[in-house]
Amino acid sequence: MVRISRRRAAILALLLLRLRRERRRRFWVRPSNQSPRERGQLQNLIAELRRDGQRHRRYFRMSVEKFDEILSIIGPDLRRQTTNFRNPVSPEERLAVALRYLASGDSLISLANNFRLGHSTVVNSVHMVFAAIESRMMDRFLPPPTQETWSAVANSFWREWDFPNCLGALGAKLVHVTAPAHSGPRLCDSRNFSLRLMALIDAECRFVVIQVGGEDFAASDLGRGMESETLHVPPSAPLPGAPRLGPAPFAMVGDATFPLKTYLMTPYAAEDLDHDQEVFNYRLSRARLPVGRTFGILSARWRVLLRRINLSPENVNTLVIAACILHNFLHNPLDNRMWLEDSEERGEAMEDAPNTGPPRGGGAAVRRGIARGFVRRFLQLSCW
Repeated sequence: MVRISRRRAAILALLLLRLRRERRRRFWVRPSNQSPRERGQLQNLIAELRRDGQRHRRYFRMSVEKFDEILSIIGPDLRRQTTNFRNPVSPEERLAVALRYLASGDSLISLANNFRLGHSTVVNSVHMVFAAIESRMMDRFLPPPTQETWSAVANSFWREWDFPNCLGALGAKLVHVTAPAHSGPRLCDSRNFSLRLMALIDAECRFVVIQVGGEDFAASDLGRGMESETLHVPPSAPLPGAPRLGPAPFAMVGDATFPLKTYLMTPYAAEDLDHDQEVFNYRLSRARLPVGRTFGILSARWRVLLRRINLSPENVNTLVIAACILHNFLHNPLDNRMWLEDSEERGEAMEDAPNTGPPRGGGAAVRRGIARGFVRRFLQLSCW
């Protein structure tokens, strides 16, 4: 019997461990996916869908023209070099995989099997596409708001929802993720491993500002920016049709889960309300309708947001940002109505995110002035 010293045994164990860690992939492509017929299955599907615009819209949640426009923007980031050992997945195929993942909510393994692609190829495609959308499209379709942006949002809220000096409607939803190892409280809700999508939404159901993570409003970039007055918000201005009331600050509207601030109006508690307070609450609730509609459209189009997502929190962050950018990119009243009806018929919705910040933080005087002043003098001129 051959005896091995402890030192030699330890060295052999380390060598075996290193060999396992450094072992290369045996195949660039699985043998089952190498045949021309199966390798072209996704290409054939894309070509077939392009010949039927309605099917393409239902499958990828967009028209052929919009698909091609995205491809023209992010395609350079999705290309890989052709070698003697493999033909890389094309940018068109990568985009198709990522969009179908967003649209269907199917698992990555299921998509890999359906498209006859390797699991790692599908995972890499999804990550590449979402990162490219964020880096190439965010500045154009979800840019930081300027003073002109805020003014345009306020004008549209007054025109569409009869609420003056409004910077947008604020809401927050949970995006559930599979519990990651060693998850920290900054990214994940410790109770159910969720990320919080907080969004400021304009009167026409577009995202103005989004933040994905675990922070409450006070700790968010939006909250800190509003508090420090560094977000280029227009100065106080007279309320439309009521100049005698004097200038009033521009403010967002939120529900009772958000803190009351001079720049964030929330409803009165539903106890012993006087008439002006009831009118104020009604008007504020009406101005917040775009929140529910926007999240309904978003999750009906991108059903992955209704599932528990099996990606790391960082990759889920990128996925959610990409989904919101695409929402703005695809914004169309007719499509929005279709997806909103789909959401209502299915009865599925993203879960509301609780706010962990303090319920009050100033702004009571502003709210009281609005309730006692402009509500009485000119909001009641129109029907509730």
